[in-house]
Amino acid sequence: MRILRTTTAVIGALGVLTLSACGAAETGKKDAVGGDKTVKLTVPSWVGAQANTAVAGYILKKELGYTVKTQQMGEVLAWDALSKGDIDAIMEDWGHPKEEKQYLTTKKTVVKGGDLGVTGHIGWYVPKYFADKHPDVTDYKNLNKYAKDFKTGESGDKGEILEGSPDYVTNDDALIKNLKLDLKTNYSGSEAAQITAIKKYAKEQKPFLTYWWTPQWLNAQVDMVEVKLPEYKAGCDADPKKIACAYPNTPLQKYLNADFAKNGGEAAEFLKKFKWTTEQQNEVALMIAGEKMSPEAAAEKWVKANEATWKAWLPKK
Repeated sequence: MRILRTTTAVIGALGVLTLSACGAAETGKKDAVGGDKTVKLTVPSWVGAQANTAVAGYILKKELGYTVKTQQMGEVLAWDALSKGDIDAIMEDWGHPKEEKQYLTTKKTVVKGGDLGVTGHIGWYVPKYFADKHPDVTDYKNLNKYAKDFKTGESGDKGEILEGSPDYVTNDDALIKNLKLDLKTNYSGSEAAQITAIKKYAKEQKPFLTYWWTPQWLNAQVDMVEVKLPEYKAGCDADPKKIACAYPNTPLQKYLNADFAKNGGEAAEFLKKFKWTTEQQNEVALMIAGEKMSPEAAAEKWVKANEATWKAWLPKK
C-alpha cells in the first residue's frame, strides 16, 4: 500500500544510501562477532516506505557506524528475500497473511519487528470537487449512476478505477464483481504514474475514481473523499474471490530476518525501536516526492530537526 511509488529519479536517488560492502551475503548479525557491520534493507516502491528506509539507513550509518545496503523489490519478493537472509528487515508491511503464516509460523525464518507507528488504510476515492457536486457518489451503491463520468479510453464502456502497481494489495476486481458495479480496473503501473494521472485530473477538474490510501503526501495537495464500501468485519476478506467489504485499517508492521533479530546487535535493536507518526513519515515523503530532495538529504534534514524523537530509538549504552 502503500504511500510516490517508483520513478527512475527516486530509485537513482535512493542509490546514495547503498554503500559498498565486502560480500553480498553479509548481514548486521556479524556485528555480534566483530565482523563487518552491514545492514540490508528493502526499498518498497512507494515513497512513504522509502522515507522509513531513508531515515533508518541514515541513522544506522551516521550514528551507529553501519554500512547500509538497499534493494528495491516487490512486496512478496521482499518476504522471500527476508526469509533467506538476503535482506535483514522490511520496514513497512501492509499485511501479507500467506507470507506471515509461511515464514513466521511454519519456517520461523522471520520474526515481528514491532509496530511502525503508522496506520494505513486503502479505499476508493473521488475528488472532493466532484463529491461536492454529487454527494451521493460517496456511497458505492450509487457508483453505477456515475460510471459514465469515470470512463476513459482504457476502460471502454465501463467506468474506470485508476490503480497503481499490480504488485499492491488490492481486492478491487473481486469488489467490482461481487458488488455488481459497472467498473473496470486500470493499472497505471506505479505510484508515480498514478499520481501523475490524479494531478492531471485535478488540474482539469475532471471526475475520477481511484484506489488510494493513507498516509500519502499527495493528500495534502489533492483533496479526495472516500467512497463508502460495505463495512469491514473480521473475516470478510478471508476468501479473495468472495470479498465484498471495505479494506481494514492496518497498523503497519516491521519484520526482521530471524537470525538478524537475534544476532544483529545494535542494528537489530535500533530497527525494533524505530517508530514514528504518520505526520513524520509524510514530512519526509513530501521532501522526497514533492520537493525532489534525495532520500538521504531528506533524511538528514529530518534527523537534524527531530533529535528528541530518534534518540529514543538508539540502543542503550
